[in-house]
Amino acid sequence: MKRPLQVTLLVLSGLGLLHASLFTDLSLRFVKEGMRPMLVASGVLLLVLGVAEAWSSQKPVSGDDDADGHGHGHDQDDGHGHDHSTVPRIAWLLFLPALSLLFYAPPALGAYTAAREAPKAVAEQRYFDPLPATSPIPLTLTQFTSRVQQDHKRDIGGRSVRMTGFVTPDKGADGWYLTRIIFTCCAADAQSVKVRIHGAAALPANTWVTVTGTWHPGGTLGTSSAPAALDARTVKKVAKPVNAYTDALPLF
Repeated sequence: MKRPLQVTLLVLSGLGLLHASLFTDLSLRFVKEGMRPMLVASGVLLLVLGVAEAWSSQKPVSGDDDADGHGHGHDQDDGHGHDHSTVPRIAWLLFLPALSLLFYAPPALGAYTAAREAPKAVAEQRYFDPLPATSPIPLTLTQFTSRVQQDHKRDIGGRSVRMTGFVTPDKGADGWYLTRIIFTCCAADAQSVKVRIHGAAALPANTWVTVTGTWHPGGTLGTSSAPAALDARTVKKVAKPVNAYTDALPLF
């Protein structure tokens, strides 16, 4: 790979990172919000390196004089003209991710990923605060699952709750899943949390919705035999929240 192409790769990669993290929200498809400053800094660094490489290529290369007064460039090997800076041809593949960041960002994780993995295990919880008197009660999917399977007081029974997530179809069974995908750091460690929805037709996959309803009976409430499932009363289509890759109450 010649130097001009190396410069082009550095500049394209830098522009791609800045496009995804500074000028758009594309980076939030793949990393948490807290990683954004580091992506911006990396993009700036790549641009600086590209400019520096381009500037250095314009400088004349001085040779070392031998006994005959002839100069040999530092990039020559034993006088045979071998370039030590030669890059393997596979390096051309690096252009693909650089260009994709600028012109075609991969789609965000969603129903396709969630349908192919087991839901995230809910951490054990022994104490639960009393539920508020408000109705419906706004809950995250994790909070609902914990209440259903671990709250021995069974306070969630008969209470109307409201949760937000995206639609994950389940063609092989009754109902569909309300889903959130959670990033610990980035898309590589993504996990999903799901609640099965009964009594309402599924919207298209990846549609963000707010569902209001009550716990769908099964097993023994307050034990691990109780399903994380909801009998839906209303399903309302909503915009994707800005904190889509956390299991927190939605911020629109």
